[in-house]
Amino acid sequence: MREPAQICMLPNGRLHLHDGPIDLIIHADGTPTAVEQAYRAAATRFVTVLDELCAELPLLRAQALPNSPRPRGPIAQRMFDAVLRSAGFQQASPGRALEPCLSPPLFITPMAAVAGAVAEAILTEMTNAAKFDRAYVNNGGDIALHLTPGHSYSIGMVERPETPALFGSAEISAESNIRGIATSGWRGRSFSLGIADAVTVLASTAPAADAAATIIANAVNLPNHPAMTRVPANQIAPDSDLREIPITRNVAPLSIREIHQALNNGVRAAKTLQSQELIHSAALCLQGQVRVTCRDALPRPSADATQPRLVPRRSLQHA
Repeated sequence: MREPAQICMLPNGRLHLHDGPIDLIIHADGTPTAVEQAYRAAATRFVTVLDELCAELPLLRAQALPNSPRPRGPIAQRMFDAVLRSAGFQQASPGRALEPCLSPPLFITPMAAVAGAVAEAILTEMTNAAKFDRAYVNNGGDIALHLTPGHSYSIGMVERPETPALFGSAEISAESNIRGIATSGWRGRSFSLGIADAVTVLASTAPAADAAATIIANAVNLPNHPAMTRVPANQIAPDSDLREIPITRNVAPLSIREIHQALNNGVRAAKTLQSQELIHSAALCLQGQVRVTCRDALPRPSADATQPRLVPRRSLQHA
């Protein structure tokens, strides 16, 4: 029997929710009454989340395919839908079954979008309970946003989880359609098949950003290169959804040419997801080098605040 969910207010006015592997930091701006109502709704929903996901865990750890059984839980459905599209399936026309748009479709399980889906589900409860100016739900770096007209968030992109140094930043306004941010990489808390230190993605939803960040980070790779140390995922975590698939545990220093080759592989994956309108932007970081790919590659006039800008702190190359 596990410990009950932990719910506490932090000194800076943020709400901290923790249950097993789920750890949320939440902040809302608005009237005190609205914020209190939103936090209460978040806490009420949160205590049910882990049991809801565990009830369907075998399905959520299986590869997502169009003929896979559909999950029943609302959070699990968000996860399933996000990874199914990102894996290379799209609906050809209304009412028709999903068809492959990548060959072969990528291996991915609904767990690739779990953090983003949980964050978005909690945020939805908050917005249903009260009206406030803006809010975020941060689930270990995968973030769901709520913004009303005239409000925005500045975000920083972290290269390594254990250090506070940023490799870039972005300003996200209410007028954009960006409501999800996610970061993936081999140095993070989740397993990665690739060698990216960090890949940060902006998308219209948190589950979409989460799934896409996983896929792009996996694509930043140099297959069979001797500089990488890889072990089967289930040797580190026996219940991993990746099972015996080798995951990255260490990356030795690479040459500039090798770094660019690996980043180019990731950029191609990002552009594929952009062409399907699944993501807006991605910033890819590997050993001090950064690549940014955006839907609108050319800078817009400064008066146009509807499109968020990923701004690297160094080594910028637009893709």
